[in-house]
Amino acid sequence: MKKALINIDYTNDFVADNGALTCGKPGQEIELEIVNLTKQFVSQNDFVVFAIDMHEQNDEFHPETALYPPHNIRGTEGRKLYGGLQATYDDYKEKNNVYWMDKTRYSAFVGTNLDLKLKEREITELHLVGVCTDICVLHTAVDAYNKGYKIVIHEKAIASFNQQGHDWALQHFKGSLNATVV
Repeated sequence: MKKALINIDYTNDFVADNGALTCGKPGQEIELEIVNLTKQFVSQNDFVVFAIDMHEQNDEFHPETALYPPHNIRGTEGRKLYGGLQATYDDYKEKNNVYWMDKTRYSAFVGTNLDLKLKEREITELHLVGVCTDICVLHTAVDAYNKGYKIVIHEKAIASFNQQGHDWALQHFKGSLNATVV
């Protein structure tokens, strides 16, 4: 079974203390786990995707504009990967099994070529890490389930600014999406 690691939205705006839409300490506490998993998957020659939220400044038509403050704006420091994950990405970004993908919706599948990239490589198992558990990780997992992928959630590598939402999503991954939570 071929597998891929999907790094979801682990950026300064979502994790740093001064991030525009930060989950703060819960997000910061998973940094080492995300970095280690990324290095492990790259070294095993598994496909590693960085599915990173991107918005345009003053985009009045994006549905998130009414819900959240501006975040992950193209070309800003807030959109860079948080902490050691940025250095890890910089070390590996030229490798054939590492892929950066801009996304503009919660799910990494919506409006992107992710499904095509996975199918080209005959990948059937997706390992999800990043933030926020109950938003972008959840919506990516739901779409992965609906597309027939086996889903693995790394509990020590996901976080949210909403603990109740995080806990609910963990149960939903297992109970409704048949995901393996490790």
